[in-house]
Amino acid sequence: MAPIKATCEDMSCKTGFPEDVHSAVVSRSVHGGQPLLNVRFRSCDGNKKIHFGSSEPGDFRVGEDGVVYAERSFQLSAEPTEFVVSAQDKETQEEWQMRVKLTPEPAFTGTSAKDQKKIEDIVFPWQQHKHSSHLKRQKRDWVIPPINLPENSRGPFPQELVRIRSDRDKSLSLRYSVTGPGADQPPTGIFIINPISGQLSVTKPLDREQIASFHLRAHAVDVNGNQVENPIDIVINVIDMNDNRPEFLHQVWNGTVPEGSKPGTYVMTVTAIDADDPNAQNGMLRYRILSQAPSSPSPNMFTINNETGDIITVAAGLDREKVQQYTLIIQATDMEGNPTYGLSNTATAVITVTDVNDNPPEFTAMTFYGEVPENRVDVIVANLTVTDKDQPHTPAWNALYRMTGGDPTGRFTILTDPNSNDGLVTVVKPIDFETNRMFVLTVAAENQVPLAKGIQHPPQSTATVSITVIDVNESPYFVPNPKLVRQEEGLLAGSTLTTFTAQDPDRYMQQTSLRYSKLSDPANWLKIDPVNGQITTTAVLDRESIYVQNNMYNATFLASDNGIPPMSGTGTLQIYLLDINDNAPQVNPKEATTCETLQPNAINITAVDPDIDPNAGPFAFELPDVPPSIKRNWTIVRISGDHAQLSLRIRFLEAGIYDVPILITDSGNPHASSTSVLKVKVCQCDINGDCTDVDRIVGAGLGTGAIIAILLCIIILLILVLMFVVWMKRRDKERQAKQLLIDPEDDVRDNILKYDEEGGGEEDQDYDLSQLQQPDTVEPDAIKPVGVRRLDERPIHAEPQYPVRSAAPHPGDIGDFINEGLKAADNDPTAPPYDSLLVFDYEGSGSTAGSLSSLNSSSSGGEQDYDYLNDWGPRFKKLADMYGGGDD
Repeated sequence: MAPIKATCEDMSCKTGFPEDVHSAVVSRSVHGGQPLLNVRFRSCDGNKKIHFGSSEPGDFRVGEDGVVYAERSFQLSAEPTEFVVSAQDKETQEEWQMRVKLTPEPAFTGTSAKDQKKIEDIVFPWQQHKHSSHLKRQKRDWVIPPINLPENSRGPFPQELVRIRSDRDKSLSLRYSVTGPGADQPPTGIFIINPISGQLSVTKPLDREQIASFHLRAHAVDVNGNQVENPIDIVINVIDMNDNRPEFLHQVWNGTVPEGSKPGTYVMTVTAIDADDPNAQNGMLRYRILSQAPSSPSPNMFTINNETGDIITVAAGLDREKVQQYTLIIQATDMEGNPTYGLSNTATAVITVTDVNDNPPEFTAMTFYGEVPENRVDVIVANLTVTDKDQPHTPAWNALYRMTGGDPTGRFTILTDPNSNDGLVTVVKPIDFETNRMFVLTVAAENQVPLAKGIQHPPQSTATVSITVIDVNESPYFVPNPKLVRQEEGLLAGSTLTTFTAQDPDRYMQQTSLRYSKLSDPANWLKIDPVNGQITTTAVLDRESIYVQNNMYNATFLASDNGIPPMSGTGTLQIYLLDINDNAPQVNPKEATTCETLQPNAINITAVDPDIDPNAGPFAFELPDVPPSIKRNWTIVRISGDHAQLSLRIRFLEAGIYDVPILITDSGNPHASSTSVLKVKVCQCDINGDCTDVDRIVGAGLGTGAIIAILLCIIILLILVLMFVVWMKRRDKERQAKQLLIDPEDDVRDNILKYDEEGGGEEDQDYDLSQLQQPDTVEPDAIKPVGVRRLDERPIHAEPQYPVRSAAPHPGDIGDFINEGLKAADNDPTAPPYDSLLVFDYEGSGSTAGSLSSLNSSSSGGEQDYDYLNDWGPRFKKLADMYGGGDD
């Protein structure tokens, strides 16, 4: 960079360039956009607007800040290059000129950069000295031109920029300093100043992308710290270098363009940014398309505005059905697109060709067929299939179907299947086979959006649908339904009421006549003839029945055919019953209370008649002549058509309950009357006419419901007591029966069922023979009383009186015991033919062993076979040895 020079001439300020010729040394290779030098222009009036120009605008350009840039890249010759820089006042059109001489750097030099560079001086402006005895004119403050410093400088550092001095440094010892961001404020330490010499230096390379300019303030003070000069402002601009590549905002850009678009159609915009100065060539970007894939139908379907990045179409022939997507590689280059010195970067632009409705739907067949049973709705009768080359599931592909003929009554509709795009012909109104046997529909298919301009529907967008109606067996129907019949009540059973018939809509089916039956008859008053539908009564019709509502009785009948499948229909018969005077009026209420004195003693009664006008009120009330006491004690007066008042005729009537018959006659023709009994309770009353508590309690009687409830409670209580007594007796019987059984420990059954016990041989011969002793030696309380037998004994005749046998000494062996018992039985003339005296104990019923009563009561036991004792186990082995061994 050329040295910067600022001088002060005498006492006056002169506007213009400080020198006529400015020399600068630059590198031989000059790049386009490269800053070369800074020309200094002095303006005594800071408000002037100066415009700089160059005599060689094709090679050099001067910025508003006085920086001279290379307009293009070139090599400097060995001879100095000269051109003129001009400055023009925009208001006064006054112009100043300065000649600039550029000298290329020598190839080799032995001098240092410090020797080559002449440091410029910045002098504080003059000012009035207060200590002076006379006044001097103060010079106006200078506007110090900015100092331009290239970024990314390689040094060496610290690199000297300018020297700041005051013209009073000849008489005073001064100290210089700078303040501001970059000096004593963050980022600190970038700029330093020699406090003695005032030399301002930079300590490290600068980065314009971080800080584009620095604003410093220079100060001059004496050794005591007193301000000697007013501070001056120093602006240091960081000159941009092309050290940043363009960067796209997105690496992949997505855009769309409709198919069939004309050339010049806007598609999308891609944008890249450069961190370098956008006002210089370093930050001026240019775009271009490097490649297009696929290259069909043309390799140059798109172009891009090299400055804005707008992508537009340049060729026709975009067809989504052939190419659905294009991929473009976009390049952005700074230095205004200079391929040699500019930095580049690339991004991808993906352009999707969107579908337009340029393909109409076409039917796959000219005629479609279907069939539907009659009277069916919401049934799909035919599927209409179409083809459409547009993008599926878009408005340009989705088909809409409409019927253009063949359905004047709107019995069909066509829905679109969202997945297959088929047309579903659906029945929405019932169809009668007897009326229409076939439909021929004309159907047109179109899309949800209109066709593109210039495209017409082909004939394939229209088709014919032939629908056949199938005859089915339909239900018979009654005419009319419901049927209303007016009839007086009281019609006797067996009377013909009306004929209720139905019709069969199936005229083309071979069917027999209809059959009729009764479906609903709440009162069971009617029956219908199954063949001709004649309805007769089975009971007397009564308008006052609970099944009659608002004089109307409803019955439902069924008509059935013999089709396949059989069908039936229902019909309702409504009988409007006309009232006759078949009910006599009754008194209401049935019970009343009055006082035993004459005043007050009126009882209001009402006549109730189930009949209606004119067979009801007004009613006539009177008392019967018999018994005579009724008219003697009571009197009745009608107070309206339905109401009367009963009162005492005598002054006093003893308290009690009285039955008062009342004769009531209605207004029917002929009249109907009845005698109703009113139960009147006469009681003592207080001054207010109310029965006293005592009289009410004495005279009050329980109602029928209360009496029934009391009786039910008494019956339930008696049943509970009876059940308790029966349970107690049953428990006593069970207790007595248990006492007849032996002790569970002596129960033979339990002892015999121990199958896991084996005999002990000779050691198992210790028997308790006392258990088999004769019954006559047992204690008296254990002897059976007379008349008590076992359950298996035979009570054939009266209880015999056996003689008391002598108490023989008990043998010690069971065989001797049995023999003694046998002899006693044989010698007893009163013993029965079975061995009842040989009952030793009760072993229970169901024993698998034979009864001992089968032993013969003879004097000789030789005829008996005792071999079966061997099968009874080891406990009977001794008996088997004794009696089963033969004669020995």
